[in-house]
Formats: sequence, C-alpha cells, structure tokens
Amino acid sequence: MTALTLSTAAASGLRADAIVVGVAKGSGSKGALSVATGAESVDKAYDGKLASVLETLGATGGEGEVTKLPAPSGFKAPVVVAVGLGEVPEKDETYGTDALRRAAGAAARALTGSKKAAFALPVEDAEDIGALAEGALLGAYSFTAYKDAGDAKGRKNGKEAKAPLAEIALLGGKPRDKAYKAELQRAVAVAEELNRARDLVNTPPNDLDPEAFAAVATAAAKEHGIKVQVLDEKALTKGGYGGILGVGAGSEAPPRLVKLSYTHSKAEKHLAFVGKGITYDSGGISLKPAGHNETMKCDMAGAAAVFAAVVAAARLGLQVNVTGWLALAENMPSGSATRPGDVLRMYSGKTVEVLNTDAEGRLVLADAIAKASEEQPDAIVDVATLTGAMMVALGNRTFGIMANDDAFRASLHEIAEEVGEPSWPMPLPADLRKGMDSPTADIANIGDRMGGGLVAGLFLQEFVGEGIIWAHLDVAGPAFHEGAPYGYTPKGGTGSAVRTLVRLAERTAAGDLG
Repeated sequence: MTALTLSTAAASGLRADAIVVGVAKGSGSKGALSVATGAESVDKAYDGKLASVLETLGATGGEGEVTKLPAPSGFKAPVVVAVGLGEVPEKDETYGTDALRRAAGAAARALTGSKKAAFALPVEDAEDIGALAEGALLGAYSFTAYKDAGDAKGRKNGKEAKAPLAEIALLGGKPRDKAYKAELQRAVAVAEELNRARDLVNTPPNDLDPEAFAAVATAAAKEHGIKVQVLDEKALTKGGYGGILGVGAGSEAPPRLVKLSYTHSKAEKHLAFVGKGITYDSGGISLKPAGHNETMKCDMAGAAAVFAAVVAAARLGLQVNVTGWLALAENMPSGSATRPGDVLRMYSGKTVEVLNTDAEGRLVLADAIAKASEEQPDAIVDVATLTGAMMVALGNRTFGIMANDDAFRASLHEIAEEVGEPSWPMPLPADLRKGMDSPTADIANIGDRMGGGLVAGLFLQEFVGEGIIWAHLDVAGPAFHEGAPYGYTPKGGTGSAVRTLVRLAERTAAGDLG
C-alpha cells in the first residue's frame, strides 16, 4: 500500500520523483486553461506561464487528463505532472471532493513505478485531504499477485509488473491538526479495505472457492476484533439453508455462510449487511453462453464489499453494531447440480421453484436475509452483482437501489453520490410480483423478463423479516470494470458499494439512519 504523509513543505524543496499539480478548464468550449490552487509556487517558478506551457503541450484540463513536463530550474523533483480537474468552479465554490479523488487517482496511477511524489492539489479543509488521500490510494492500486510469479524453482521471465507509487506527500495538509489527521486515517482504513475487496474480486476462482473466502474473512476478523462464525455444509444442512445448499450442490467446493459481527459497547443501532458471494458462476445447468463466463469470478463482489465494510467499521471504531453475512457458493453444472424445475425449501420455510439455475444469487441472498432478519436489525442492506437487466437499465458505472422504504432508499442514494459512487433509485412495482407465481411452490426464482432487475428485488423482499427496513444494491454494472482505468477506478474489481456501506455506518453511528 502506498504510504501517505501530510506536509507543509514548499514543492520546490521536496525531494521526489514528481510534483503533481491540478489544472482546470474555463467554462465554454474555448475556456482558457488555469492552474488550480495549491500549485502557486510551481506556477511562479515557470514565471506564471505554466498554463500556457501546458496548453502548448495539448493539455485541456479535462478530468483525469495527465500531462508531464520537466520541472523548473531549482526544483529537487525532475518532473511536474499536471492532472485535469475538469471545469473551474463557479465563484465562491470549490472543487468537489470526487473531482479531487479522481484527479489524485489518475495522478497516482500515472506515477506507477515511482518512489515518491508530492501532490500540490487544491486543499480547502480536512475533507479535501481525505478525498485526495482516498483517491490516491485507490488510484495507486494494482493487482500483481499472478504477474511473473516464476516457475517451481523461482525463475522469472523478466516481465514483472511495476510496483505502485510508493510514497505520497500531500501538500497543504496540517500534520498536527486533529481533523486533518483523522481524515487521513479514515481514508487509509477505507481504501485499504476497499483494495482488499478488489483483490478478492480479482483472485481467480481456482484459488478462491467458498472455503478459501471464509478463511480470508476469518483471519481478518480475528485481526480486528470481529466475531466470526462459519457455517459449513453440515451446519447449513442441519439449519435448513436450502437456497445456499441448492446453488452449491453442483460443485465439488461446498458452500459456506459466514457471519461477521462487529459490536461497540455504546452502540444504539444495528445494521446488517448481506453479500452475494458466488465465487464462480457458470450458470449451473442453465449454462451461460460462450463469452459470458470469463469474468464470472466477480460474482462474489457483493460479499467482498460487505466483508470490507465490516472490517472498515471495526478499524474506524464506529459507534454502531454491524453484522456482515457472506453467502458463499460456487454455481457449477454436474450430476448433483440443482435442475430447472427443482423445488428448494429455503431457510425461511418458503419453497422456491427453480426455473433458471442462473438466477442463483437471489437464492443464496434469500437464505442470508432471512437469517439476518432474526436478529431484528434496524436495517438490512444487501449487495449483489445480481442481474444483467440492471446493467441494461443503468449501464456499467451506476448501481441500482431498491428498498421497502422510500426515505431509506433516498438516503442511500444521497450517501452513494456523496462518496462518489454513482447510483439510481429504482422502484419495486407490485404488478411484477405475479410473474413469479408458481403452480408448484410458494414462488419461482424468475418472473417477467422485462424489468428483470426489479423482479429480482421483489423476490428478495419476500424474505425480509416483517417490519425491518431493507435495501438492495444491484452492483452488476460497476463491480467489475473491463475497460481502461479512469480516475481512481482500475481495470477489474472496483470495490463498488464499500464506501456507501461505510458512510451509512458512519451516519448511523452519528444518529442518522435515514
């Protein structure tokens, strides 16, 4: 993990590989490039002509744009890196925190392989420092566990990946100010756990089956004082978890249900987070077509997000009780796999006719939600890469929010936007429920094709305990990014929803559940 420090030093005197400054574009198509606050001393060293030099090099100030140029005479760093912040804020306004996160992330990624950089980006208050720190740590992330690991004798082929930027000094910070230090510490805790979630999503399924995932969660729980309980296949059978067992029936790697319990002695509220953890999804007997299997290691991203959020809450010492439920299974076709037409008896006692074994995530979540409901938490939030339909509706960067309480749904949307996770409130139309009527069981696991993402939400709602506030985050789009990196978002696992869950826990600890 990249090391972060706060510094009041002048950019010119810092020994580093690069000085990072912010630039922005004026409003309109012909807006002039301007140097952002925080970089005044750097601009002065260019005789106030840094903007014009950058324009000559083709810089526009667009978000995430990175331009490198030689540092001015007298600087101890050899390179200046200008990163775009987007449009110049209106009068009396400042750059938004997510613009700062994205800029810091783009700069950190551009400096992969460097030892140290100084970030002279805009800082108005402690919150800005937190945003820059978080963006830098998320942008510096890379997954290299399987890069040039060498053969059995340790021989390498000479193609080792470059290490992430090793150290960042955040200029404009106040090392002795409690608020600044607190924001830095929070950013480190959240970013480290989010990056751990990314690692899990990126780990190939031959190395991350349900048992292995449970072992990772157990080790982290013990490290951070979190109580952990792991239900293996025998305990799941004894407890009647028909959904989790039914999904995992076709795999040689048996399923698990992991309970992570973080408690605070002064907590007045209790949140339950439930994560879909399909460590690999072939579709089961309803096999996915060619071209749809290659990234299905990411189908446990919801469980990874829940795991990361619970650990982050513990590291931050939040005054709220948070229970995480990781519903882990591998969905494979075999002679023992659940068949289309089979009926499963769920943990809640309801029976489900399985019409499509590729609609498996809702089955494991249903058992976990029903179990979580028994503790009567103040709210349940489940996170899942649940439906392709949600991607059709909202694209690859936005997750959908469904809930049985309008105010809670609106609060989660506000929180997600605040932390920089694009989301959109979605309805749960009662008329779509009829499509899941089954002549054989209490409910079928699929319904109308149109509105499929909403149908999945309606299915889950059937398993929420009476009187409990619940929300469902369908992160199928943003959980795994297949395109080129941007801002602080890498290629591969993104850690989507971690920051939303953590901020919800923070708000709840402060007495604002939404």
